[in-house]
Amino acid sequence: MRNSDRFYTFGFKLSEDDSSAGWTLRRNTSKRQRTQCGDGWGKPAGSSCNISYTDRWDSGVYWCESREGPISNMVNLTVTGGSVILQSPVLPVMEGDDVTLLCKTKTPPSNLPAAFYKDGSLIRKQPTGHMTIQHVSRSDEGLYKCDISGHGESPS
Repeated sequence: MRNSDRFYTFGFKLSEDDSSAGWTLRRNTSKRQRTQCGDGWGKPAGSSCNISYTDRWDSGVYWCESREGPISNMVNLTVTGGSVILQSPVLPVMEGDDVTLLCKTKTPPSNLPAAFYKDGSLIRKQPTGHMTIQHVSRSDEGLYKCDISGHGESPS
Protein backbone atom coordinates (compact mmCIF):
# COMPACT_ATOMS: atom_id res chain seq x y z
CA MET A 1 0.00 0.00 0.00
CA ARG A 2 1.36 3.43 -0.87
CA ASN A 3 1.43 6.30 1.58
CA SER A 4 -0.56 9.18 0.06
CA ASP A 5 1.79 11.70 1.71
CA ARG A 6 4.68 10.39 -0.41
CA PHE A 7 2.95 9.61 -3.67
CA TYR A 8 0.99 12.05 -5.79
CA THR A 9 0.30 12.96 -9.37
CA PHE A 10 1.49 15.99 -11.27
CA GLY A 11 1.97 16.94 -14.87
CA PHE A 12 4.07 19.14 -17.11
CA LYS A 13 2.36 21.17 -19.84
CA LEU A 14 4.57 22.36 -22.66
CA SER A 15 2.31 25.14 -23.93
CA GLU A 16 -1.26 26.04 -24.81
CA ASP A 17 -0.65 26.42 -28.54
CA ASP A 18 0.53 24.17 -31.37
CA SER A 19 4.14 25.38 -31.08
CA SER A 20 4.82 22.59 -28.55
CA ALA A 21 4.61 19.91 -31.27
CA GLY A 22 7.86 17.98 -31.44
CA TRP A 23 8.93 18.79 -27.88
CA THR A 24 9.70 16.09 -25.32
CA LEU A 25 9.98 16.35 -21.54
CA ARG A 26 13.30 14.96 -20.32
CA ARG A 27 14.84 14.56 -16.92
CA ASN A 28 18.12 13.71 -15.21
CA THR A 29 17.20 12.17 -11.86
CA SER A 30 19.09 11.86 -8.61
CA LYS A 31 19.99 8.35 -9.85
CA ARG A 32 21.76 10.01 -12.82
CA GLN A 33 19.30 8.63 -15.32
CA ARG A 34 18.69 10.91 -18.33
CA THR A 35 15.46 9.76 -19.92
CA GLN A 36 12.37 11.13 -21.62
CA CYS A 37 8.70 11.05 -20.65
CA GLY A 38 7.36 7.57 -21.38
CA ASP A 39 10.69 5.76 -20.88
CA GLY A 40 9.80 4.06 -17.61
CA TRP A 41 8.18 7.18 -16.09
CA GLY A 42 5.38 9.51 -17.02
CA LYS A 43 2.69 9.11 -19.64
CA PRO A 44 2.80 11.36 -22.71
CA ALA A 45 -0.57 12.98 -23.38
CA GLY A 46 -0.36 15.38 -26.32
CA SER A 47 1.67 18.35 -25.15
CA SER A 48 1.67 17.10 -21.53
CA CYS A 49 3.48 14.49 -19.50
CA ASN A 50 1.56 13.13 -16.52
CA ILE A 51 3.54 11.55 -13.70
CA SER A 52 1.82 9.43 -11.05
CA TYR A 53 3.08 7.93 -7.82
CA THR A 54 6.31 9.87 -7.55
CA ASP A 55 8.91 9.16 -4.92
CA ARG A 56 12.26 10.62 -3.89
CA TRP A 57 14.04 8.96 -6.83
CA ASP A 58 12.04 11.20 -9.17
CA SER A 59 13.92 14.22 -7.83
CA GLY A 60 16.10 15.79 -10.47
CA VAL A 61 16.35 18.28 -13.30
CA TYR A 62 13.49 18.47 -15.81
CA TRP A 63 13.45 20.29 -19.15
CA CYS A 64 11.81 20.24 -22.59
CA GLU A 65 13.81 19.46 -25.72
CA SER A 66 12.82 19.83 -29.36
CA ARG A 67 13.73 17.54 -32.26
CA GLU A 68 15.73 20.42 -33.73
CA GLY A 69 17.94 20.73 -30.65
CA PRO A 70 16.81 23.77 -28.62
CA ILE A 71 15.98 23.18 -24.98
CA SER A 72 13.79 25.04 -22.49
CA ASN A 73 14.83 26.41 -19.13
CA MET A 74 15.60 23.65 -16.66
CA VAL A 75 13.65 23.15 -13.44
CA ASN A 76 15.08 21.44 -10.38
CA LEU A 77 12.32 19.33 -8.82
CA THR A 78 12.71 17.78 -5.38
CA VAL A 79 10.23 15.11 -4.33
CA THR A 80 9.95 14.68 -0.58
CA GLY A 81 7.81 12.79 1.89
CA GLY A 82 6.28 16.01 3.20
CA SER A 83 3.58 18.20 1.76
CA VAL A 84 5.69 21.35 1.17
CA ILE A 85 8.05 21.75 -1.80
CA LEU A 86 10.76 24.38 -2.33
CA GLN A 87 11.30 24.81 -6.06
CA SER A 88 14.65 26.34 -6.97
CA PRO A 89 16.59 26.93 -10.20
CA VAL A 90 19.02 24.38 -11.51
CA LEU A 91 22.46 24.72 -9.99
CA PRO A 92 24.88 26.33 -10.50
CA VAL A 93 23.48 29.84 -10.36
CA MET A 94 25.71 32.50 -11.88
CA GLU A 95 26.84 35.44 -9.78
CA GLY A 96 24.71 38.50 -10.58
CA ASP A 97 21.63 36.49 -11.61
CA ASP A 98 18.21 37.05 -10.05
CA VAL A 99 16.97 33.82 -8.46
CA THR A 100 13.34 33.07 -7.63
CA LEU A 101 12.43 30.43 -5.06
CA LEU A 102 8.89 29.05 -4.98
CA CYS A 103 7.42 27.47 -1.87
CA LYS A 104 4.26 25.49 -2.49
CA THR A 105 2.12 22.64 -1.26
CA LYS A 106 1.53 19.42 -3.19
CA THR A 107 -2.19 20.13 -3.34
CA PRO A 108 -3.95 23.40 -4.18
CA PRO A 109 -3.89 26.15 -3.23
CA SER A 110 -0.17 26.44 -3.80
CA ASN A 111 0.29 30.25 -3.59
CA LEU A 112 0.08 30.42 0.21
CA PRO A 113 2.13 32.74 2.44
CA ALA A 114 5.53 31.24 3.19
CA ALA A 115 8.54 31.92 5.40
CA PHE A 116 11.96 31.41 3.78
CA TYR A 117 15.06 30.32 5.70
CA LYS A 118 18.75 30.21 4.85
CA ASP A 119 20.99 27.97 6.94
CA GLY A 120 18.22 27.75 9.57
CA SER A 121 17.70 31.52 9.96
CA LEU A 122 14.57 33.35 8.79
CA ILE A 123 15.23 35.54 5.75
CA ARG A 124 11.73 36.87 5.11
CA LYS A 125 8.05 36.04 4.86
CA GLN A 126 6.30 36.34 1.50
CA PRO A 127 2.51 36.56 1.01
CA THR A 128 2.37 34.40 -2.15
CA GLY A 129 5.15 31.86 -1.60
CA HIS A 130 7.59 33.45 -4.07
CA MET A 131 10.93 34.97 -3.03
CA THR A 132 13.39 36.57 -5.45
CA ILE A 133 17.00 37.11 -4.50
CA GLN A 134 18.31 40.01 -6.58
CA HIS A 135 21.85 39.86 -8.02
CA VAL A 136 23.03 36.76 -6.15
CA SER A 137 26.56 36.66 -4.81
CA ARG A 138 28.70 34.20 -2.86
CA SER A 139 27.14 35.48 0.36
CA ASP A 140 23.81 34.00 -0.81
CA GLU A 141 25.21 30.45 -0.89
CA GLY A 142 23.63 28.14 1.68
CA LEU A 143 20.88 25.67 2.45
CA TYR A 144 17.43 27.09 1.85
CA LYS A 145 14.07 25.83 3.08
CA CYS A 146 10.59 27.24 3.46
CA ASP A 147 7.64 26.86 5.79
CA ILE A 148 3.93 27.22 5.07
CA SER A 149 1.94 27.59 8.27
CA GLY A 150 -0.35 24.63 8.82
CA HIS A 151 1.33 22.55 6.09
CA GLY A 152 4.90 22.12 7.32
CA GLU A 153 8.32 22.88 5.92
CA SER A 154 10.32 21.76 2.93
CA PRO A 155 13.55 19.82 3.30
CA SER A 156 16.77 21.86 3.17
